[in-house]
Amino acid sequence: MVEVIVDAGTGSARTFEVSATRAGRRVEVTTARGIVEVAELTRSGNPVRVGRFMATRVIAIVEHPASDNTAGQERRRSRRVEQEETLL
Repeated sequence: MVEVIVDAGTGSARTFEVSATRAGRRVEVTTARGIVEVAELTRSGNPVRVGRFMATRVIAIVEHPASDNTAGQERRRSRRVEQEETLL
């Protein structure tokens, strides 16, 4: 997940979040010609969502590491395994 904090021009800041919404997707941040672009990309590199911000208005870009889905969560069991356990 990437958070972009932008000066709204009214004395306040707005926060925008772009995250990989499905497995296999990634988020890339690029800067070119005074524009900061944050994009969610598929495995093949096709953009799904794109946010473009003026670099002069960007206060901060915070990149959060991907969370490990196996830590702290029980492993998902198939329905058949659950049914077999109820018979025992």
